[in-house]
Amino acid sequence: MLRDVKIVAFTQFLLGPASVQYLSDLGADVIKVEQPGRGAYERSWSGGNTYVEGVSAFFLLSHRNVRSVTIDLKSPEGQRAAVRLASSADVVVDNFRPGVLDRLGVGYEKLSELRPDLIYACGSGYGSDSPYRDLPGQDLLLQAMTGLAAATGRAGDPPTPAGAAVVDQHAAALLAMGILAALHHRQRTGEGQRVEATMVQAALDLQLEPVVYHLNGGLVERPTEALGSSFHEAPYGVYETADDFIALSLSPVAKISAALGDPAELREFLDPAVKLSRREQIRRALGPLLLNRSAKELLALFREHGIWCAPVNDYDAVFADPVVAHLNPVLEFEHPKAGTVKVLKHPVRFSSGEPEMRTPPPELGEHTEAVLSELGYSAEEITKLREADVV
Repeated sequence: MLRDVKIVAFTQFLLGPASVQYLSDLGADVIKVEQPGRGAYERSWSGGNTYVEGVSAFFLLSHRNVRSVTIDLKSPEGQRAAVRLASSADVVVDNFRPGVLDRLGVGYEKLSELRPDLIYACGSGYGSDSPYRDLPGQDLLLQAMTGLAAATGRAGDPPTPAGAAVVDQHAAALLAMGILAALHHRQRTGEGQRVEATMVQAALDLQLEPVVYHLNGGLVERPTEALGSSFHEAPYGVYETADDFIALSLSPVAKISAALGDPAELREFLDPAVKLSRREQIRRALGPLLLNRSAKELLALFREHGIWCAPVNDYDAVFADPVVAHLNPVLEFEHPKAGTVKVLKHPVRFSSGEPEMRTPPPELGEHTEAVLSELGYSAEEITKLREADVV
């Protein structure tokens, strides 16, 4: 789909690498620029200290279908090579702190002079021109400062961050979407442009409902019970059963009551008009009625009655679930050092076929010589650059 698109990636952590992997999966030729000898941060860190035969799982999860070149961006020769490489691309992606690549001579202003049709895509924490531009843009920090942590969990408990880097991942998807839009614009007009996705706006976008309710005078506070949110009508949230937990969402109390045999505890809540005003009382009345049945039994009963419900799965249960097995989201591949590795596939399905796994995540600098040769460097020039530790 994107096989004619060349992307040069000055990327690190999760936002940048995940963004370009969305596009490399679709066929784009992505070339990641790394520091000689050391490589990108993702190679030397992994969440939970998860390494597969010594290879960082954090690197493995976001670098398939990518080529790696090593260039010392602090040396004049390296900067010239980087400019030459970036100028040959359709898209340059940068998620270093604002201004870093400008100082290294490969920023937007310089590259756009050389290639007016270049698309220069930035992923940043707070915006490249914002008062916070020099602060670290890390997922937890953004969840905290944008209200996401404060809005999650129960009133009276400490603010509760999400259990995954949701802001990074959403910002990555937004940046990829912006790149695709800019490519389409260039195809129609010939014009390049600068595209930026910020983690601040990604975090707010994840909270579209509560933020808009707040901006328009709605009262959005954390619930005192485990209701999931304070703006959905009861019953809405996670409920304990005899052996596990289930989630209930947006189903009439009368329907749930009928499924449970019309217990007396729910009779005063059958009027739909009280679903929001008495949501916590409804939860307290319903909760004990579920404790004497298993989660499996309740899920079968509620689904039979058309009640919206789901199991509360841990990851083992997720991948044992029939619908997940049907969607087959896990990609298993062989890596030259790590051996057999499992990651997640590209998340979008296409009737024309599944995005291909063309190459595993690269070794550091694996494609340096090939890429430099494509740029017109001779074998002798490449040898000199290696001897000078430029590449």
